[in-house]
Amino acid sequence: MTNLEDPFIGSEAITGGSLRSHQLRARYRAIFPNVYTLTDTELTLPLRARAGWLWSHRNGVLMGLTAAGLHGAKWLDDNLPVELVTSNARPPRGLRTQDICLHPEERMLLGDLPVTTPQRTAFDIGRRHPTRSTVARMDALLRASGLTVDDVAAIATQHPGARGLRQLETVLALVDAGAQSPRETWLRLTLIEAGLPRPQTQIPVRAVDGSATYYLDMGWEDMMVAVEYDGDHHRTDRWQYNKDNRRREELERLGWIVIRVLASDTSGDVVRRVRDARSRRAASLR
Repeated sequence: MTNLEDPFIGSEAITGGSLRSHQLRARYRAIFPNVYTLTDTELTLPLRARAGWLWSHRNGVLMGLTAAGLHGAKWLDDNLPVELVTSNARPPRGLRTQDICLHPEERMLLGDLPVTTPQRTAFDIGRRHPTRSTVARMDALLRASGLTVDDVAAIATQHPGARGLRQLETVLALVDAGAQSPRETWLRLTLIEAGLPRPQTQIPVRAVDGSATYYLDMGWEDMMVAVEYDGDHHRTDRWQYNKDNRRREELERLGWIVIRVLASDTSGDVVRRVRDARSRRAASLR
C-alpha cells in the first residue's frame, strides 16, 4: 500500500487501491505531474526533493543546491528548483535537470534518496558563476559536511575537461567554513575585496578567569582587532542582548577592538571603520 503521508505517485496509489480518483483530487495536491501530497502539507526542501525524485520514476539523483540542503547546509530557500541528474530534458516547473555522468563514488543514499556526495555537490555548486551567493552557499555546505577545500579540489582533478573549473578555483580561494550566516560571508568578502588582509574566522578568546571561551566572527588575532555581524536577534532577544553586553565588556578588558556591523551598514562604512581600527591598533603597538 502507498504511504499517503509522504509524497507519492498518484497513479500508483489508485492502481494499488489506496485511493480512488475523486479522493486524490479532493484531498491532495500535485507537487509535480502525477506526484501528490496532502493539500495542507508544508512544501519543505526535503519534501520537494523526494517529490522530484518520484517524478523521475525513481531514476534520478538529487544534486546541486537540493543535495546541499539534504546534506545539512543552511540558508537555502525551500522554493528553489529541485535539481536532478536525469535524462529528461523537459522538466516541469519547479524542477531543473541535467543529463551528466556521475562516477559511482560520486553518489550515495540518504535514507532511500540517491544524492550526490558532499564532495560532488560542492564541485557542482562551485562551478557556477562566482558570485557572493555562490561563496555563501559553499561556506554553508562545507560547514555542514566537514568538507575541506582540498576535498573539493580532488574531485576537480578527476574531471579535467569539465566546464566552470576556473570559476571553481575562484570560489575555493574565497570559501571559509567558519562563516555562520550569509551575512558573515558578505562581511568577510567585503573586507577581502577592499584589499584588507584575509581575516581569520571563529577566533577563540579565553575569558580572563578561564571560565568561558568566546568565538569572534572574524578578525586579526595578531592585532586583536575583530569584526562581528550583529543580526536582529542580538537586539530583539533580551537574554541574548544581556549576554552580548557581558561578552563585549570582557573582550574590551582583554584589549580587543571589536567592530560591530549591522544590516544597515554600507560596505564603504564597514571598510572605513575597520581600516581606522587597524590603524589605531598598529599605532599603539609601535
